[in-house]
Amino acid sequence: MSRRDQMIKKIKELMYEPEYIRNIGIVAHIDHGKTTLSDNLLAAAGMISSELAGDQRFLDFDEQEQERGITIDAANVSMVHDYEDKNYLINLIDTPGHVDFGGDVTRAMRAVDGAVVVVCAVEGIMPQTETVLRQALKENVRPVLFINKVDRLINELKLDDLELQNRFVKIIAGVNKLIKNMAPKQFKEEWQVKIEDGTVAFGSAYHNWAINVPTMLKTNITFKDIIEYCNEDKQKELASKIKIEEVILGMVVEHLPSPKIAQAYRVPKIWSGDIESVEGQGMINTDSESPLAVMVTDVSIDKHAGEIATGRVYGGSIEKGSEIFFVGSMSKARTQQVGVYMGPERINTDTVPAGNIVAITGARGAIAGETITDADHNIAPFESLEHISEPVVTVAVEAKNTKDLPKLIEVLRQVGKEDPTLRVEINEETGEHLIAGMGELHLEVIIYRINDKGLEVETSEPIVVYRETIAGTATNVEGKSPNKHNRFYIDIEPLSDELMGAISEGAIQEGRVKGKESAKVFQEYGLDKDEAKKVWDVYKHSIFVNKTRGIQYLDEIKELLMEGFESALDDGPLANEKAMGVKISLMDAKIHEDAVHRGPAQVLPAIRKAVYGAIMLAQPTLMEPMQKVFISVPQDYMGAATREIQNRRGQIVEMGQDGDMSTIESKVPVSEMFGFAGDIRSAAEGRCIWSTENSGFERIPRELQNQIVKEIRQRKGLTPEPYGPDHYLG
Repeated sequence: MSRRDQMIKKIKELMYEPEYIRNIGIVAHIDHGKTTLSDNLLAAAGMISSELAGDQRFLDFDEQEQERGITIDAANVSMVHDYEDKNYLINLIDTPGHVDFGGDVTRAMRAVDGAVVVVCAVEGIMPQTETVLRQALKENVRPVLFINKVDRLINELKLDDLELQNRFVKIIAGVNKLIKNMAPKQFKEEWQVKIEDGTVAFGSAYHNWAINVPTMLKTNITFKDIIEYCNEDKQKELASKIKIEEVILGMVVEHLPSPKIAQAYRVPKIWSGDIESVEGQGMINTDSESPLAVMVTDVSIDKHAGEIATGRVYGGSIEKGSEIFFVGSMSKARTQQVGVYMGPERINTDTVPAGNIVAITGARGAIAGETITDADHNIAPFESLEHISEPVVTVAVEAKNTKDLPKLIEVLRQVGKEDPTLRVEINEETGEHLIAGMGELHLEVIIYRINDKGLEVETSEPIVVYRETIAGTATNVEGKSPNKHNRFYIDIEPLSDELMGAISEGAIQEGRVKGKESAKVFQEYGLDKDEAKKVWDVYKHSIFVNKTRGIQYLDEIKELLMEGFESALDDGPLANEKAMGVKISLMDAKIHEDAVHRGPAQVLPAIRKAVYGAIMLAQPTLMEPMQKVFISVPQDYMGAATREIQNRRGQIVEMGQDGDMSTIESKVPVSEMFGFAGDIRSAAEGRCIWSTENSGFERIPRELQNQIVKEIRQRKGLTPEPYGPDHYLG
């Protein structure tokens, strides 16, 4: 029996023993060494040659990933590792580090229980390190730390023993500070990473060695020895004594939880149902005999097999050829195959039980975030996945040949399904097809994939997505229905920063407000007691409050009023962009007693017009998406780098010094960032490291607003000037 066949046999056995399973993600800032580390772990499992580990990038099997040298999609692999004479099944997900592909990290974190956070010893904690750690902790995923590229500190920066220690202490303290701030309350202390207990490892994924305290005690190798090995160019010899896979996987097995432990505290956080129910208890106990509960985290399209859904089995077992039920779309499908991943290939099995990550062929209609159960069952859905950033750059896509138009619509729907962070808009009226992504690179990769599906397309110049809001207030704004029989009176004001922050962080959920518990949360974030009880709807970082008393028929049209409020925010009056950050209070209403005269055709236009008119009366303001830009550059080039930022309407937030490198933290509008990569390279003659992070929306400078509004309106085929309030309220 070949080594591969033996591994498949062991995987199939270990799937049924949750205490011997570890579901882990490898997360880090771009280029800190995640995929190289994954290579080492795969080599140890005999899946790739150990000679190639570090160079092969086995899990970057997409053509684009190999060409660009970055991870774009989260890749799954299951393998067996032997630790202290016991076999463990490691289900590993290698995630992207580039900010444009952060959605993949969010989805991967729902499937795993533990994360190996990789930090480059030279660069230290970077913006994306912070983001991926936040994504992990938000999903109750426990972290351990691997400080990578230690060889560079010794060989390039020539640090001695003491300087190395200081560098490590700084990184560990930084990671622990983030854990303290972001971990769930009960784990703030327990999840701190410490050198002494072995939850921190140091090493070089490229040179295949790593060490932590337990290994030091076993092998008697110290940092002084490591410095000697590196200086004498004997890292190969070092790698044979302290193997990276033994150290990292020892850390994973010892400190990261099995599904048996993790599901007990993760399920109540990510599942909305009753924990005391049969399904709830089945998930808490990782019971493979209980009702089926699968959370879909990813959907990909295979040229031969069609749609493949990847998901985590939290309860029950999913079987080949069985009928399954999608809780979200209320539809059924039949599985063709179920199995596990081994990098680019899938290993089919008859059943995948609770505690494992599954690949399902034939789950037509599945989307990321969907809940799957048995066909004769209906369970509460898992909490929806919340992505940390949202699409801010849009391109219009056209098929080169008109005969390809139907295929274009099908392909766009496919790429939208494969990547839920992508926003695809197919406007049947104007014939426009728009795709909105996280940034230039994200859209470049998507366009390449559309062409790769055998469809030639042309794209417009990238368009930036704006938001509308208000800077002032307006009171007693009257919206009339077309038949003049219904009138609504509203007040409008900007939503407080405190409430905006709470919605962004997920402390306040978007959606129609149900139940009294929400009132406490609104009070916590600054609404007075009376108002907090009367919030009807939270939508697009805005809220709708009913402050009326004793109005007849109001309950009957409540849903219509919320629908009108939401549709008005979907395309604001200033430039047809989405509106956000407003608080709308319904103060009074006159409603016709005859149901025929207060239907959707009357109520929807009345409330929409009231909202539009109120926005136009309350100093309408355009907001633009911003990016934080971090640059590390030799001192000689600091002036050139700051000029590059300032020429793009950027603000310098902070400047610092790290050895002989200057660090610049700044904020720049996304609209000014096109072409930045080439310009900063030439300004610093290629000697700079830079990264970006999305940073929400900020108000546009007053002097630019009219010009930008005009350009957006002309691009959308609207009148150059927005209508005044009278147009809506007359």
